[in-house]
Amino acid sequence: MLKSLLLTLFPFISWGKQLTAGDLKKDFMAGITGAVLVLPQGVAYAYIAGLPPEFGLYTAIVSAAVASLFGSSFHMISGPTAALSIVVASVVNQMTYNGLSEQLTIVVTLSFLVGMIQFSLGTLRLGALVNFISHTVIIGFTTGAAILIATSQIKHLLGVSLPSDLNFIAEINALFHTLSNTNLYALAIGVTTFISSILVKAINRRLPYLLIGMLTGSLLCLLLNAQHHNVAMVESMSGSLPPVSIPDLSLTTIQSLFSGAFAVALLGLIEAVSIARAISVRSKQVIDGNQEFIGQGMSNMIGGFFSCYTSSGSFTRSGANYDAGAASPLAAVFAAIIVALVICFIPSSTAYLPLPAMAGSVLLIAWNLIDSKHIIDTIKLNHAEACILIGTFLSTLFIPLEYAIYLGIILSLGFYLRRTSRPRLIKVAPLQTAKHRMIRNIDRYNLNTCPQFQMIRIDGSLYFGSVDYVQKEIAKHTQQGPSNLILVAKGINFMDASGVLLLESEIERINKLGGDLLMCSLKGTVSDEIDSMPTFQNLLKHHIFDNSNQAISMMLDKIDKQKCAVCESRIFNECRQFPNNKRNKINN
Repeated sequence: MLKSLLLTLFPFISWGKQLTAGDLKKDFMAGITGAVLVLPQGVAYAYIAGLPPEFGLYTAIVSAAVASLFGSSFHMISGPTAALSIVVASVVNQMTYNGLSEQLTIVVTLSFLVGMIQFSLGTLRLGALVNFISHTVIIGFTTGAAILIATSQIKHLLGVSLPSDLNFIAEINALFHTLSNTNLYALAIGVTTFISSILVKAINRRLPYLLIGMLTGSLLCLLLNAQHHNVAMVESMSGSLPPVSIPDLSLTTIQSLFSGAFAVALLGLIEAVSIARAISVRSKQVIDGNQEFIGQGMSNMIGGFFSCYTSSGSFTRSGANYDAGAASPLAAVFAAIIVALVICFIPSSTAYLPLPAMAGSVLLIAWNLIDSKHIIDTIKLNHAEACILIGTFLSTLFIPLEYAIYLGIILSLGFYLRRTSRPRLIKVAPLQTAKHRMIRNIDRYNLNTCPQFQMIRIDGSLYFGSVDYVQKEIAKHTQQGPSNLILVAKGINFMDASGVLLLESEIERINKLGGDLLMCSLKGTVSDEIDSMPTFQNLLKHHIFDNSNQAISMMLDKIDKQKCAVCESRIFNECRQFPNNKRNKINN
């Protein structure tokens, strides 16, 4: 018990013992690759979050190292991400603060609260919670976030000044009215950065295309002497290691931030777990979702005390880390150390970066967030999923981002509940060409049916949310056809007391009509659920059968044999035992 607890709290004890000198060398080389990737990304993501550039790199140092040591994935790299950066900016901007100092206090408090939520979910073994947020919600949200990110950068690309507190529509309107003031030097630098990054990525995806693009934009700025033409530059970094910060844990601040923190926590966990699982498909490593929750929680809680904003897993950096040959989570630690050295020894490097070049890089990041293939497939193939995607996307543009996440979850769960509350009731009959009795969809196989009783297959769960719909459908079938009914239940995955009550009431109703209702082919788990309800056993025990053969034989004993004598359908093997008066008349 104690050993298990220690390995949960300190998982690096387990894998640390197995490291070899060769593993350390692989991790160091992968760490160099990771540092080269995160340097431009960290600066860009901090910019998206509305923070000075060093805070993105602080997050790439502390949060990345802690998450790697306390998570379960050997290859996932955590740190600042584009989607979380824009959400952090949205949550923080809803708070009232004066100056950078108060803003940073809110940022680190948010990080700490997010970490507390994630850590709590992990320790309570609630890793399955993220399964309630569909991939479609995330696609819709990240697409909307990408549009917001891109919109926020166009003013820097054009070299125009706009207020920072404009909403999406107001920003679009303001940009339209300031097009005539475009700084062509700024536009040239931004477009050059964007295009050069795309070209480098197209030539070789393993090259640090963002870094090369930024360097190209900086070089063009130098050649054009653009600083003398009102082209703004990114401010230089402080040149220190991540300073200690104290979150504001007053009740007022916690109440103000908690709703946003919970949404950010869920989004961060979805990103991290999805990336860890995607990488594990290639690495064949078994991922512990709850341990990943704990790792992410630890990274954000500890990061909150070292001037970091909320972090999560990065797909780009994680994939590059695996491709670079990382053998253990130490690769993330080595990358963090290299980034720390850059901050300490060349802090002024960002001062040579033009703001339009940064904007060009951020525009490419936003473009990469959009999963166009998934969007097109969803809209074409599934109307319900398309509604969820579009609804989440539009809400991301027009309401605060944390509420957009909640709205997406509500839409997703709403459509799911609607689907489960309307099980499919399909008319079935025996497939007469088969050697053994096979029950199939009459419309799909163009089958004849018995004129004296119907067979209906229920595909879906029979529970309190679906009983009203199922009751109406059964009534519709008995009104339009024979009142004798066999329900084929092999498609029922779950049945609660409300479902059993429905069967009880339908048996009584159909009996009053002069018919009967039988049920067959229940799954073992569903039978066990009914057996655990002794109140219903006496009524149901004469109406439930193990298979369709038993139910059909029982129903054939109940129907009118005189009608069987003149019936031409004869779809059951048992029908042969009944005389065929029509055939006898023809023979005579």
